[in-house]
Amino acid sequence: MRKPIILVTGASGNTGSAVATELLTQGMAVRILVRRFDDRAQALRRQGAEVAIADLNDRQQVDDAMAGVQRAWFVPPYAPTMAKSARIFAELAAERRLEAVAVMSQWIASPDHPALLTRLHAEVDAIFAQRPEAFISIAPGYFADNYLRLIDFASLLGILPNLTGTSSNAPPSNEDIARVAAATLIDPTSHIGKRWRPTGPELLNVPGMAAILSTVLGRRVRAVPMPFWLFLKAARQQGVPAFDLNSLSHYVRDHVEGAFALGAPNDHVERVTGRPAEPFAVTAARYARLPKAQRSPARVLGAWLDFMRTPFSPGLDLARYEQQAGFSKPAAVRHAMDNSAWRSLVGAG
Repeated sequence: MRKPIILVTGASGNTGSAVATELLTQGMAVRILVRRFDDRAQALRRQGAEVAIADLNDRQQVDDAMAGVQRAWFVPPYAPTMAKSARIFAELAAERRLEAVAVMSQWIASPDHPALLTRLHAEVDAIFAQRPEAFISIAPGYFADNYLRLIDFASLLGILPNLTGTSSNAPPSNEDIARVAAATLIDPTSHIGKRWRPTGPELLNVPGMAAILSTVLGRRVRAVPMPFWLFLKAARQQGVPAFDLNSLSHYVRDHVEGAFALGAPNDHVERVTGRPAEPFAVTAARYARLPKAQRSPARVLGAWLDFMRTPFSPGLDLARYEQQAGFSKPAAVRHAMDNSAWRSLVGAG
């Protein structure tokens, strides 16, 4: 019997590439959709994936990439055009009668949230929900990657920047999110119409994560409070897009108010994949092996110089950015914990 072809969008990103890798490891036929043939696309092709080059905003290119496909993993591009690309993909998936489309959503997705990305996720969900017989939602919260993307600060300087105080989260790894997505597409029958929220196995705050990193890295790591304006400068130095940072400013407030601790941890990773979610220490050890986390006298000196320069580097005026980008907002915006409609949706009253 011929295996179904599974189309994976966003395969040059962290979760998309992990989904494609997991599917290939499980022996599935995979076609990745990428905007350019980059290093990750080349690596996935060497593992056995077909490669389709397409712009998710170009209907004809997406249609060509979808030819012969039976199932799909859709990561909407994190850009103001997110809903447009989702509408194109959903319409073509219906025309081609795809039997399952797993979609990357968001735990706090709501049309009333002040973060444009979160409102767009809610719109994307509504688009795919028009064909519920094929829709699977994967809706993680605040990723482990959000803390560990600054692993070099921890490894080289012994500092873990803390934006969220002592508030807790059960952060899922990219790999666990990918395993959940892949499992729903390998055998979608029992997952159609479901909304899965992968979490990590335990609630942690940033000081607790710093203690775990101390063990993983073999050196003392301290959680150091960092004002968001300074974080913006550090993130801009690392090339994080303004669109992502604009949303993150709101997610920090949601985190502090307990939105990501609500209903966490859960057993969704184990229920879907048959394996428990990996501990934060396992995820952190993987980041600790990245080249940027490797210690040497030159790297440590360079990290300290960069850290000292950070307050004087260009930042980002989020209000001006929103105004220049022309983002519109609902008449009444509500963060997650202030939103009774969202709390009712997730079963929190």
